[in-house]
Amino acid sequence: MADSKNFLLSRRGFLAGACCAAAAPVLTPVTFAAMPGERRFVTIILRGAMDGLDFVQPYADPAFAALRPKLAVTPDAGLLDLDGFFGLNPVASALMPLWQTRELSFAHAVSTPYRNQRSHFDGQDMLETGGNGKGERSGWLNRAIGVIPRSEARKAIDVSTSMELILSGPNAADSWSAQSDFALADDEIAFLEQLYASDEAFSRALAEARNADAAADILNSGGRARAKVADIARLAGGMLRNEYRIASFSINGWDTHAGQKAQFARAAGDLATAITTLKETLGPEAWSQTVVLALTEFGRTARENGSGGTDHGTGGLAIIAGGGFPGGKVLGQWPGLADDKLLDGRDLMPTGDVREVAAAMLFRQFGVTPEDLTGKVFPGLAFDRASIYLRG
Repeated sequence: MADSKNFLLSRRGFLAGACCAAAAPVLTPVTFAAMPGERRFVTIILRGAMDGLDFVQPYADPAFAALRPKLAVTPDAGLLDLDGFFGLNPVASALMPLWQTRELSFAHAVSTPYRNQRSHFDGQDMLETGGNGKGERSGWLNRAIGVIPRSEARKAIDVSTSMELILSGPNAADSWSAQSDFALADDEIAFLEQLYASDEAFSRALAEARNADAAADILNSGGRARAKVADIARLAGGMLRNEYRIASFSINGWDTHAGQKAQFARAAGDLATAITTLKETLGPEAWSQTVVLALTEFGRTARENGSGGTDHGTGGLAIIAGGGFPGGKVLGQWPGLADDKLLDGRDLMPTGDVREVAAAMLFRQFGVTPEDLTGKVFPGLAFDRASIYLRG
């Protein structure tokens, strides 16, 4: 049975223990797991159903412009061409250098097995459990920890006010919760920095704790400032640069029923910030062995609605970044957007299972066997279909 522990760590608690060891900063809602080896894996849950057709636009599909007269962006209007058929929305232009250095790929027309009512709650539940509609209650990342070679000596760490579903389950996990209940004055912090200037471990721990505290303050205030995402990604990158090898966090703001252009630009900018900050914080060596996988519960309707937005759909987009995966491609089988190619006459037809993408990344990064992937991590998944995502 998992041994779960909860810790409340404030700045006072940090200062009490930092002289003995470099304290690990805590921040909700980032999840970590310590693993052997140098390869790293980050999942980012895009909550609210990201519009993959807006993020990576199939501008050369003959039906696209007619389906989205207001949301479609042409190359002449700033769309960043990827391969002559797809283009990157310019609101995510910060990711373009990663595409050019083959550190970024996209898997289009993917989804979980969820169809039914297109509920965010049910869709996210299936995305995080990796299930097939049969009542699975543990998270696929938790189950993966149990079958990663040599991982039995390590425990997962959920830095959150509560364990997110993706890491919940039978494998050991600790939950650390940030609590900013005591504020040091600026002159007190300056004194400590000067006093321990020659103590590298203390100085590093103090800097990380201050970063974590600032991010927690933003989260607790309910703000969605860009600094929030940067701080979360910076914290995750710092932990991954040291002993941790798996991290997971979420980015909200993707439910774009109305006024999509402005809202989507904010969310896409947040995602681009998260990925580029991870790269910057990890540094070249660690980034070269990192895979970042961004996933969403389902896509959105192929047609824009009358409110300048899109509604809940099916086929969506997965984003793969990092130096650990040979990028520079739009992966998967494109189904087309003609009326007779749409699912139920309204959605991008899914031609791939998003679990196949996740399974391929676990196989590449940690050597999880196909038998464990299909029998324990993603029960019932046909791993042979994941081959198109293995090589990039």
